[in-house]
Amino acid sequence: MSGYGSYAVAHLETVTVGPPIVEYLTRIDATLEPFGGRFLVHGARAEVVEGPWRGDLVVIGFPDPDGARAWYSSAAYQEIVGLRTGSSTGWAVLVEGVPGPHRATDVLAGQP
Repeated sequence: MSGYGSYAVAHLETVTVGPPIVEYLTRIDATLEPFGGRFLVHGARAEVVEGPWRGDLVVIGFPDPDGARAWYSSAAYQEIVGLRTGSSTGWAVLVEGVPGPHRATDVLAGQP
């Protein structure tokens, strides 16, 4: 499969910049490489068009869901994830992309 079929998405509401975050940022790229992960959104400020928002959005693309899960649970990433979680508040999820072509109404299939 080419492109990205799965994503790691994090909304970091607050981040305390200090040695732990600097170390995390210095080391994370090497954890992504074996799984084909690549930053798609990182460090850009969001243009808020609806609702309240604060913080930063991070989106990392992976070729497939297995790669995203394997990256997150890898020894290399688990060794550094506490550097981020100890210095930030927010949430993180792994989510699959939609197969193309996709129409908005496709999510209604199988609904009562």
